Amino acid sequence: MKKIIAYLIFIGFLLAGLLTYHYHPSFPTWLKEYSLIYLCIIMGGLGGIVYCLRGVYLNACVKKTWDKEWHPWYYIRPLVSLVCGGISYLFLKAGLLVLESNQSVDSSNLGFLALAFIAGLNVDKFISKIEDVAQAAWGIEKSRASKGD
Repeated sequence: MKKIIAYLIFIGFLLAGLLTYHYHPSFPTWLKEYSLIYLCIIMGGLGGIVYCLRGVYLNACVKKTWDKEWHPWYYIRPLVSLVCGGISYLFLKAGLLVLESNQSVDSSNLGFLALAFIAGLNVDKFISKIEDVAQAAWGIEKSRASKGD
């Protein structure tokens, strides 16, 4: 359990460092063009870290049900959350997910970042929502995992 906590804290600090670096003068100019997706990926990762740390606390301390079978989940989940943060950006930018009914060009990026954090925090619900969008837009059936099979 200590290795998992150390891993999660390390990844959390790494993401916080990358977030801080974004605002540093030495941040690469070519990357500034992709600033919003960069931040969404980081926010998704931070959401995943928060969720995993909460999982450690709940399972080890509150419920006393810590199980080594779940160790891979604690290592993989933050990575999946990073991906979901990036995917949330793509779906918002494509207009497949909408934050407000009358979006203006001057809309704040905070909505993108908030959704990316939520996507990383609750990967299962986010993927289910994306599958709903895919089913409505293109008729793609939900995965077996989402159907509960």
